[in-house]
Amino acid sequence: MPTSPVKIINDPIYGFIMVPKGILTDLMDHPWFQRLRRIKQLGLSHFVYPGAVHTRFQHALGAFHLMTKSLETLKLKGYPINAEEFEAAQIAILLHDVGHGPFSHVLEHSLVPVDHENLTLLIMNDLNQEFNGALNLAIQIFQKKYPRQFLCQLVSSQLDVDRMDYLNRDSFFTGVVEGTIGYDRILNMMGIDDDRLVFEEKAVLSIESYLSARRLMYWQVYMHKTSLMAEHMLEVLLSKCKLETNNLPAAPESLQYFLFNNLQDTAEKDPNDLLRAFQKIDDNDIEMLLKTCSHSKEPLISYLANCLLSRKFFKLIYNKNNFLQDVLQGYRKQTEHTLDLSRNDTSLLVQENYSEFQAYNPNEDEIMIQTKSAGIIKLSEAISLDHFTIKELKYFIGIPKEI
Repeated sequence: MPTSPVKIINDPIYGFIMVPKGILTDLMDHPWFQRLRRIKQLGLSHFVYPGAVHTRFQHALGAFHLMTKSLETLKLKGYPINAEEFEAAQIAILLHDVGHGPFSHVLEHSLVPVDHENLTLLIMNDLNQEFNGALNLAIQIFQKKYPRQFLCQLVSSQLDVDRMDYLNRDSFFTGVVEGTIGYDRILNMMGIDDDRLVFEEKAVLSIESYLSARRLMYWQVYMHKTSLMAEHMLEVLLSKCKLETNNLPAAPESLQYFLFNNLQDTAEKDPNDLLRAFQKIDDNDIEMLLKTCSHSKEPLISYLANCLLSRKFFKLIYNKNNFLQDVLQGYRKQTEHTLDLSRNDTSLLVQENYSEFQAYNPNEDEIMIQTKSAGIIKLSEAISLDHFTIKELKYFIGIPKEI
């Protein structure tokens, strides 16, 4: 019996996902990609939504599936896409999040001196060497340097397959049903003009619904106050661990490279050394560090570790504008007294942060609409987007609930 030319994966969102055997399955089986199985897509959001323990591995497969459907739909409509472009776009989306670490945004602010986008590019270049240049075109698409821009837009734009998958997937696993979007209708209304993506006029309401879902998911899930506090407390813990290496109980070996070294120079001089260490860390290492730190003799480290392990987070206080310094100092003094911490530790712990979001940016790579009467116009010319173009900004601090 001949072997199947495709690998079949059963996904809870889309059903069966077909992956052609060859370079795509080789990349999926690579340690860089398999590592994503051990990294949660939503980081610490499971403290709010217990079902939110799905992984970046699942999201990458889902985005790959939507990319495949998009390209197949465009080909059925008669748009020319050659086999090399088809596969390169699939590779670009499959690897688009491979540079994420555990609790990605927290690590970027505390331990890892390179953001996940640049890490992704470093990893793709590393894989390209291993696969003898087979990722050249995929890297061009990922970097938005390929002339046929619709391929780049499918990977990253204001309406791309990455966003369409994570909205549907995160909505499913959190149970926040308002985040679900009609991805099928949007994909079927897709076309190409002058090598750029356009959408049929009758897709406008579905696109508007997508923007509404995105805005809701950001404030209700991604920027949820409990998640923000958990992330802040973990970030402070990791920063403090880096400062207090002599007072740490034995940290996981995979994290020691990041805790005990100044990596800014290393990232610039020897990125391969950084990559080898980065490949070894995942959520399990951070969780093991929390358990280890819960027994630390350093007060702030043990306090934060135990808070994170037992889900005892600070309360969050929002403000429309920057907090006055007198107000901030007042909260710091109360925290210092309540937790019996040093002034330096309190300043590290009680900091002003902010969250911001803009559902749609009319000044950046607009979604284009193919109309019957006016030709191709911008989405902002087709419907009123005032509600989505506002940049929403909230300042916040966290303080102990006892205050």
